[in-house]
Amino acid sequence: MRILKYFGTDGIRGKVGINPITPDFFLKLGWAVGTVLSKKKSKKIIVGTDTRISRHMFRSSFEAGLNASGVSSIFAGLIPSPAISFLTRKYKIDAGVSISASHNQYYDNGIKFFSVSGSKISRNLEFSIEKKIEKSIKYTKQHKFGKNHVVNFDREYIEYCKNTFPNNISLKKLKIVLDCANGSTYHIAPRVLNELEANIITIGCSPNGTNINFRCGTTDISLLKRVVIEKRADLGFALDGDGDRVILVDHKGNKVDGDKILYIIAYNALKNSGFVGGVVGTSMSNIGLEISLRRIGIPFVRTKVGDRHIFNKLQEKRWNFGAESSGHIILLDKMNTGDGIIAGLQVLGIIVKENTSLHDLCKDVKLVPQTVLNIEFKGSYKNLIKRQVTTAVKQLRNKFKKKVRIICRKSGTEPLIRVMIEGKNKKKIQEIIYNIKKKIK
Repeated sequence: MRILKYFGTDGIRGKVGINPITPDFFLKLGWAVGTVLSKKKSKKIIVGTDTRISRHMFRSSFEAGLNASGVSSIFAGLIPSPAISFLTRKYKIDAGVSISASHNQYYDNGIKFFSVSGSKISRNLEFSIEKKIEKSIKYTKQHKFGKNHVVNFDREYIEYCKNTFPNNISLKKLKIVLDCANGSTYHIAPRVLNELEANIITIGCSPNGTNINFRCGTTDISLLKRVVIEKRADLGFALDGDGDRVILVDHKGNKVDGDKILYIIAYNALKNSGFVGGVVGTSMSNIGLEISLRRIGIPFVRTKVGDRHIFNKLQEKRWNFGAESSGHIILLDKMNTGDGIIAGLQVLGIIVKENTSLHDLCKDVKLVPQTVLNIEFKGSYKNLIKRQVTTAVKQLRNKFKKKVRIICRKSGTEPLIRVMIEGKNKKKIQEIIYNIKKKIK
């Protein structure tokens, strides 16, 4: 089996200044991408970034590599990753690139790639790019060098988001606290909600290059919860740094994650249009979601973690809805990738049409207690840590058998081993966490 050296679950990602997240590598990467795509007579790539301070350095390096291969770039500026997907598909651009480390903090950066269809590029194409990276740069003839163009697509993407919202209804009765994670949606999402007449209170909308995803966004909703309760808002709406994830908070401060959002959207489709088919989750999706969906007659299947796998399974099954607990929601009738703004809008539309609350929409989905233990996995001890964790998990699975579900996986975006423990008994979950930590020396 071929193993990718640089590409992970979702593109390439890591610490700034440590290979491969260096200007030298991004120059080589741009050349490799341009060279591989040039073989297919491709000549243009659209590029966007999030707000982290290193964006200028990596964008310049990547575009220089593209130009050296004879490929031109269209720079869309600070823009969410899903917008790059949308624009690539709309204009049939050969590929789309988002320079971002998604939900990670500013000291990380990375790059995501989208195909002409707006979905993530194939593994085969990733292998072709990596193979080319290992070769020396060969410049194209000077008269064939690519050029860079700057185009602002904000208005187009805002209109597209609004057009996914149900016609003839307004958000004017809703007070919403919006958290943009100081990321690439900070100038987009507030305009979308304002133009749909929502009463919004914004947090995480003052990026300075180093505060992206810092104590805000989908990975830390503590401030969002507090503001929702203090301002007596109807709900909170959190996005991550590049806008492909969404987490909601009800008026009581309860978290509404990707599992609950998926249930709300699928159940609404079943009620209103005789929803046919099923939904896709991952190995990390809560067992309570599966039980709740099957109770109302909606089939549920799991894939590996990663929106690429969800997308592929949806296409295979010809279904429409899929999600990760972390907030990646894929709605194939709207987008070929996760889009936090669009997914959130669908839930807001249901709230208004049903004249209900987010809290009440969640009543029928009963999630069981679940904890994710993140274990650092790097340096000279990483193989030892991997063995210790694997051994501990195997022993605990045998001990608890059907009473708990334990999933152990290496993160595809960070140097971590993630251990998910799920079961009805919270004490057993805490016991398992204690035992795993004790076995890691």
